[in-house]
Amino acid sequence: MSIIVTGAAGFIGSNLVKALNLRGERDIIAVDDLTDGDKCRNLADCDIAHYFDKRDFVQRFADRQLGDVRAVLHQGACSSTVEHDGRLMMDNNYRYSCDLLQACQDQSVPLVYASSAAVYGSGTDFREVRECERALNVYGWSKSLFDQQVRQLLPRARSQIVGVRYFNVYGPREQHKGRMASMVWHCVNQYRERGFVELFGEYGNYPAGGHLRDFVSVQDVVKVNLHWLDHPHTGGIFNVGTGRARSFNDLALATINSLRAAEDRPPLTLETALLEGVLRYCEFPDSLKGKYQVYTCADLTQLREAGYREPMLTLEEGVQRYIGTINR
Repeated sequence: MSIIVTGAAGFIGSNLVKALNLRGERDIIAVDDLTDGDKCRNLADCDIAHYFDKRDFVQRFADRQLGDVRAVLHQGACSSTVEHDGRLMMDNNYRYSCDLLQACQDQSVPLVYASSAAVYGSGTDFREVRECERALNVYGWSKSLFDQQVRQLLPRARSQIVGVRYFNVYGPREQHKGRMASMVWHCVNQYRERGFVELFGEYGNYPAGGHLRDFVSVQDVVKVNLHWLDHPHTGGIFNVGTGRARSFNDLALATINSLRAAEDRPPLTLETALLEGVLRYCEFPDSLKGKYQVYTCADLTQLREAGYREPMLTLEEGVQRYIGTINR
């Protein structure tokens, strides 16, 4: 039976395909939009059975042309949090997902899909309940609206539906994302190209570099997705983060010191990094004011209660592993 991965050439999708290969899975149908053909490099070391363009896939699947399907891991989306074209965002993230959900339910095929912590907006309560969700942009709202459709369907669902609500994910195979790549990726490039890393200055009662996010390794994100693949009788929407908020200063230092360790150089403290000009700040951009999450921290209560027990990598552990893959 096939496993379908949408967004298969993207960041999380390609990591999922690789992880499935490592489990011996080869009957994988990859779905994506390769208008940006360079994304195919994310799948160059992966084995798949077939590829479909996203525009052809849903109708073929709905018409039962793809044979027996074990599950759909739906990672495909427009993931730009600064995209202003609401029609584009809703077509890609909401309408497309609704059509795929219907096709899965019609055939009793499990669906594990990517939700996002962007649904929480400027809130400080990160529980997977409707009253905590107040998206700040159309990306977050497109994800929130699909989550609401799922909630309505769950009590009468014919097969598993799981929303995996990602917090700030970083890790290998994100090089194609450009501006939307993780801050770890940007810090690596800045440090190598300029010799220093630049973060946002103070904003929203947070000091320079002090905005807090829950940074989670793609390695843990993949493990959570595969957990639901292995437990097809559990449904719901679940946060995936570390359960700990860390500052961008922490992230920058973890990145800088991992790069320095690879050069056999001693680690820097925050104070030393600032004094040596290795860490600097820029003015917070006006274009992001009122649209920027200054704080996120995953509440993992529901995830743990649903049976996922694996510990999450710390920021330092995850960044060190990531830098190791970049340096190879």
